[in-house]
Amino acid sequence: DGTELTAKPKRSFYAARDLYKYRHQYPNFKDLRYQNDLCNLRFYKNKIPFKPDGVYIEEVLNKWKGDYEKLEHNHTYIQWLFPLREQGLNFYAKELTTYEIEEFKKTKEAIRRFLLAYKMMLEFFGIKLTDKTGNVARAANWQERFQHLNESQHNYLRITRILKSLGELGYESFKSPLVKFILHEALVEDTIPNIKQSALEYFVYTIRDRRERRKLLRFAQQHYTPSEHFIWGPPRKQKLEGSKTNKKPASPISIHHSYISKHKKPKEPKNTSASGSSAGKTTEERKVELTKNGEENDQDEQEMNCDAVRQNNGEKNSDTDTGQLSKSEEINDTSDKKEDASHSKKDDENLNNDCGNHPGTTEKDLCDTENSSNNTSVDLQDNFDKDTLSGGTTTKNKDELKS
Repeated sequence: DGTELTAKPKRSFYAARDLYKYRHQYPNFKDLRYQNDLCNLRFYKNKIPFKPDGVYIEEVLNKWKGDYEKLEHNHTYIQWLFPLREQGLNFYAKELTTYEIEEFKKTKEAIRRFLLAYKMMLEFFGIKLTDKTGNVARAANWQERFQHLNESQHNYLRITRILKSLGELGYESFKSPLVKFILHEALVEDTIPNIKQSALEYFVYTIRDRRERRKLLRFAQQHYTPSEHFIWGPPRKQKLEGSKTNKKPASPISIHHSYISKHKKPKEPKNTSASGSSAGKTTEERKVELTKNGEENDQDEQEMNCDAVRQNNGEKNSDTDTGQLSKSEEINDTSDKKEDASHSKKDDENLNNDCGNHPGTTEKDLCDTENSSNNTSVDLQDNFDKDTLSGGTTTKNKDELKS
């Protein structure tokens, strides 16, 4: 137990991405059902029972209320009581559709039963709804139920679903009071300490209003113990970005030669075809052709020497080319990052912005990224200059030997 208390918790990036999709109305969401297939609404209108149990909503609200054993061990009703636009564990339950959500909000009978189901589950957790604005407090049996809630962690998944469903069906304002109450009981009163991690990782991030999330995170940070273990948000993909930045870059000389090869055709195929065509000719014609080929080779070497001299003398031009190459490499690295990410760059940026990270941390990460990219380009430029100088020296030595 001591090691668990002192161990620094880790946040799940998977949870952050899942809740990001929820908060942003499920990007790329498509209704898979027909608009007239309103099974969730018909269930709340008491026209169909929930499957596979075959129980109607009125029976659940009247006979299951207070039956904590049934509510604890039955795992098929929660998807029907609190529907979402995502598939749950009960495959008989259907996802909400956008049309069904609008129709649900217009149906007073369904809304009334939905609030009764919310009250029933709150009492199961040891909490009661105090007013119409969503404020909550301890129920009469809170001690017994809090002890049970602290030990039955599968109920934390139910609370996450309930919070999501409140936001889908028009009760977004009910979520913040419940999350604030849970954080207070977990961090200040220490009555349900095991729920702390789920509250910071899931419950807080079901709230769509960024300001409300920040308020809750600041409240949690003030009362979190030990304070140095508090994490403002889910982890960034720093390791992945670091591995891409530290990836060994290609040699600048090879890049430069490949760049030259685009504009200048290689001479080897020409020499090969020339030697093949001269096979059936006389010796004198072969000598003349060999002399021509030698002159062409000398001309190629002279061109290479001139290029080396221009590179040595024109440092500004070399620096400009190197800068362009380093920029192109940075652009390529950026495109690689875009392809490797499972979502778009815009989603990842919004995800990091929405997760309540400390402002100072964000600026520091941006500065570190710029410095690392600048250092990479400077190293590439230095290596390119060194290789160019060495290439120029080699070419000079060849000229001296020929002369």
